[in-house]
Amino acid sequence: MSDARRILVCDDEPQILRALKVILREAGYDVLEAATLQEALDRAAVRPPDAAIVDLVLPDGTGIELCRRLREWSALPIIVLSAVGDEDAKVEALQAGADDYVTKPFGSRELVARLAAALRRSGEGPDEPAIDVDGLHVDVAARVVRRDGAEVHLTPIEFDLLRTLLRNRGRLMTHRSLLVEVWGLQYADDTQVLRSHIANLRRKIEPQGRGRYIRTDPGVGYRFAA
Repeated sequence: MSDARRILVCDDEPQILRALKVILREAGYDVLEAATLQEALDRAAVRPPDAAIVDLVLPDGTGIELCRRLREWSALPIIVLSAVGDEDAKVEALQAGADDYVTKPFGSRELVARLAAALRRSGEGPDEPAIDVDGLHVDVAARVVRRDGAEVHLTPIEFDLLRTLLRNRGRLMTHRSLLVEVWGLQYADDTQVLRSHIANLRRKIEPQGRGRYIRTDPGVGYRFAA
């Protein structure tokens, strides 16, 4: 019996489904195929997958609905495939429980990297005592940050924002999810506050502001991409 990770793939476009099967199998994954929302739920119930990649538009529902249904019983990583320009739908999918999204047309290497990152995160504990990523060292317990060996002085809010992004590194965090986690529910719609603090954080940790760590997805949110 194969010990490869099992990925549920749900897409009603035959050519996309074939491409996903080839990409994932070449990357060493087993693939469960589904062309409809109900078929995806049935297959997931019979053979629970390790992760899911789902299209946003399905013949009997939406990828958003599928995310919600899967989240009723599973914490498996979910990546949504969406057409470019469906910004509101992407945000809604993330709020419904998706871990990330990839736009069509997509690059095979990017998709595999996003999937691997999502699977890694699903096996992590709630916090790491220290995080080292591409020249950035964050001591979570001591609340100390160093970039390339030099200490960086962050405000408490900046540190909490960085820790949240790092804990979800590789994953797109919506404006609302960051605001609620760092500031609280009463700030859920205050995107200007978030943009201001992200700008300050970048000035402190990004060498020459080159986007080494924090990437922007315009209109949606941020991800720690290093």
